[in-house]
Amino acid sequence: MPAPFIQAHPASTLTHHTTMPDSKPLALAVAYSDSLLQARASQLAASLELPLVGQLTDVRQAASLADVLLYLSLDGLALQMTGKGAPGPVRAEFVHGKAGYRREHGGGTGQLVAKAVGLQKTRRQLTLLDATAGLGQDAFVLAGLGCVVTLVERAPVIHALLQDGLQRAALVTELAPLLNRMTLLPPADAIAYLNAAEGPVADVIHLDPMFPHRDKSALVKKEMRVFRDLVGEDLDAPALLAAALRCARFRVVVKRPRKAPVVEGMAPTMAIEGKSSRYDVYALHALPAG
Repeated sequence: MPAPFIQAHPASTLTHHTTMPDSKPLALAVAYSDSLLQARASQLAASLELPLVGQLTDVRQAASLADVLLYLSLDGLALQMTGKGAPGPVRAEFVHGKAGYRREHGGGTGQLVAKAVGLQKTRRQLTLLDATAGLGQDAFVLAGLGCVVTLVERAPVIHALLQDGLQRAALVTELAPLLNRMTLLPPADAIAYLNAAEGPVADVIHLDPMFPHRDKSALVKKEMRVFRDLVGEDLDAPALLAAALRCARFRVVVKRPRKAPVVEGMAPTMAIEGKSSRYDVYALHALPAG
């Protein structure tokens, strides 16, 4: 059963056209590692309108079946490229890995995103809309620092990964207060979602549009390489920024690669830079002190 903070979504909203001619491997398919997961994998494939290739033990050797697999194992749901030299699985992870480390060592107070949102400037509990939620890492940091976060993700496959990660995290008792501050909406286009709003939807809106990296080196994170091949570039980033600027009470923050140009449109108020990325901050009104 879905965790209570994840809203159910109708199957009709989950369409992803990735089929290829029969003479070629499927662009994207669903597979599973254990027979205990067969029913869940079948349901997932049906809801995403993807082919189910069955039980596999070595997904990297499945290049003849699919270019990319949505692979369900006892470790959770993962996106896995196939073939020789393919990067490892990509999944939404909140219990272990970087997210778990941050939570155990201060919760991410020094993260660029916390500074960009302006958490050091206010004692008020901020509401935040993550309009390009992806794997939810920034949203998890901000929820851990007290923000009430709503997550919107339009790519159905990425949404499925995020939902699975939140469901697995819900099994950890100590994460309950944090997860209660996170709500994942059904798959939706953030521009349409914002344009339908009649007023502000959140104190702060966070955007992380897919940037068209040209670098093919290992320095480009594996999830970015997989995501770019799967969902393409966010060519509508200017329209998304414009919609966000209309719907944020206090500010919009846009995550970009450090050397990338700003999103076309209104100029940012300031930028907060790190080693590989930066946050362009669009301050609309001063944050309340408390």
